[in-house]
Amino acid sequence: MATSGVYGGEAEIQALSKIRSFDSLSVVSSKTLIHNYVFQEVFVGSAFEASSKNGHLPDIFAPVPMEDKVSSGGPAGRYCQQASASWAAGDVSEQEQRLLSRLYAGLIGGQRASLAECITLVESQHKRKRQLAQALLQRVLAHLKRQEEQNRGEPLAFRVGLSGPPGAGKSTFIETVGKMLTAKKHKVSVLAVDPSSCNSGGSLLGDKTRMTELSRDLNAYIRPSPTSGTLGGVTRTTNEAILLCEAAGYDVVLVETVGVGQSEFAVADMVDMFVLLIPPAGGDELQGIKRGIIEMADVVVITKADGDLLPPARRIQAEYTSAMKFLRGKSKTWKPQVTRISSRTGEGIPELWAKMEEFHKARLVSGELLDQRCRQQKVWMWNLIQENLLTHFREHPAVCRLIPATEMKVTDGALSPGLAADLLMKAFSAKQ
Repeated sequence: MATSGVYGGEAEIQALSKIRSFDSLSVVSSKTLIHNYVFQEVFVGSAFEASSKNGHLPDIFAPVPMEDKVSSGGPAGRYCQQASASWAAGDVSEQEQRLLSRLYAGLIGGQRASLAECITLVESQHKRKRQLAQALLQRVLAHLKRQEEQNRGEPLAFRVGLSGPPGAGKSTFIETVGKMLTAKKHKVSVLAVDPSSCNSGGSLLGDKTRMTELSRDLNAYIRPSPTSGTLGGVTRTTNEAILLCEAAGYDVVLVETVGVGQSEFAVADMVDMFVLLIPPAGGDELQGIKRGIIEMADVVVITKADGDLLPPARRIQAEYTSAMKFLRGKSKTWKPQVTRISSRTGEGIPELWAKMEEFHKARLVSGELLDQRCRQQKVWMWNLIQENLLTHFREHPAVCRLIPATEMKVTDGALSPGLAADLLMKAFSAKQ
């Protein structure tokens, strides 16, 4: 196959420009190990078809060893560079280029309005806007990588996930901690996720109204977002919003999630530290063991430990401390701790933040933090692949034709759900 330049020939460029699932690349870190078979099997269905006329795969999709990291020299690295270059050169109009340049300049300049626009862009469900969002994120990732290199390879921000049942005092806790941090010259961003209605699809987005003082602080940014049906208490774009906040100069990112219990594991795949907030009288130690969410917690915080609730808060703290002994630790450098605080009086808040800083430093020195972030990037890449594949499945012409009749047969009892799914998958995988 004829090639031109460092990235390959026209066939390769045409193939890359037709890839539909480019938005999955937004979470690919430069430190993540990528095997090129991933691109062959998942990303490049249309690219394979475009280049198979001459009986060959593009050179950049040739199998490579697992040791080949995404770097500027490897085939996978050339793939990412070529895809990014394709967006910047051929697929983005002049007007869209000006828009992306304006958003990017405002974002890295720390403008809150630009950060809000960027998050709105990545949250959009419009196909073209999602493509533009990924073009913007590629530039943001490159900027963050340069900033991390200047910071001796250390992460720019401390990402903290916060969860707990309704009424645990998450919003009050965030405002108290946020004001304390901004007073210490930190820049704090809060990504608050509200559940969307299954009936109307709407969301109250009321967290910002509970943080009246913090929302007026110029060193804080609060962004409420709907789940839009996403399980796990986070949105599909929360991970990308975290990157945008870091690019805007926020060094502490707090992700407040919907307290949904067992499906809360999703937030642990995007933050450095997971904090579980529990109100007094929230259940005994056996209830704590049964909840799988507690296994993901790095710190368990008993809230509202003041006034008449102080005695039950002390009892719950002792019970959860006992329960934590039966759980397997997930880190070699940190043992999960249980503490109690009062957001109303501020008691225990400085001590809790000191524990959080101790956790962050210990994980950073041991190298566990960087390893965890690399694993998280791969997890979110595959999560987005699954979501994109489901969307592609639902939009497939053959599947669309069969869905109404298949659903009717399932509801009538003529077909089992398993057999119906197999038939639809067969239609999806059949050659056109």
